[in-house]
Amino acid sequence: MGVTFAMAIRLKFWGVRGSIACPGPDTLRYGGNTPCVEVRCGEHVLILDGGTGLRPLGDAILKTGAKLDADLFLTHCHLDHVSGLPFFAPLFMNNHHLRIWAGNLPADVSVKKALRTMMSPPLFPIDVESFKAAIEYLDFHPGDTLEPRPGVILRTGMLNHPGGAIGYRIEYQGKVLAYLTDTELPQEAVNGATLALARDADFLIFDCTYTDSEIASRRGWGHSTWKDGVRLADAAQAKTLCMFHHDPSHDDAFMDGLGGEAAAVRPGTIVAREGLTVEL
Repeated sequence: MGVTFAMAIRLKFWGVRGSIACPGPDTLRYGGNTPCVEVRCGEHVLILDGGTGLRPLGDAILKTGAKLDADLFLTHCHLDHVSGLPFFAPLFMNNHHLRIWAGNLPADVSVKKALRTMMSPPLFPIDVESFKAAIEYLDFHPGDTLEPRPGVILRTGMLNHPGGAIGYRIEYQGKVLAYLTDTELPQEAVNGATLALARDADFLIFDCTYTDSEIASRRGWGHSTWKDGVRLADAAQAKTLCMFHHDPSHDDAFMDGLGGEAAAVRPGTIVAREGLTVEL
């Protein structure tokens, strides 16, 4: 997990699925865990979303013997994006530190309150007080610009998803990573916060959950297609489009087909899979 001076941003995918985890023989190559992306800006550790992919990330951290000092940015608190938190092993140890950020919640609901609700009877056997690590719960407003670590800038904006979701634009040492998942792109021209966050990104991770035929009956569910991703990437002049938040019904063979179709339309487009590491 080391970095070099020439490497501004390094990211690794630990979970790439949406809605529900789908482990099994048909999803071995792309993976079945729900959203979790590890981002290293130099020595600074950021984590995007806390889906079931957060558990293997935690196990990997413990194997290194390193002390965790990281910032976890949630797009929103739907279960597929937070269900890994109670199984993130570093949280149960004294020598780790995690700051948990969220910006889509109603005024009367803090991120700590949301996670406390998830980890409470009859839904869960232990509560957030069971954590032993130093944890900070940080709420912000959509549109805020955050600087969690020196030189690491996160620009934020509200996305089009039921209950709202936050899109993130990470800027570090001249490189830009855009993380825009759980959003339904309008059928008309792309504009607003979504376009601003993706503008000139070196790497754009985008919600490509559905096919055109699938989304026809799922308008309003807050997800997009790979063709929407291409439209956004072209409008924003993003360098590389990365398809993300794969539908659990799309097995490896199906994902191969989608990736091929997208790359034929926009060369260089890639499909996120567990274990994939990207260096900017």
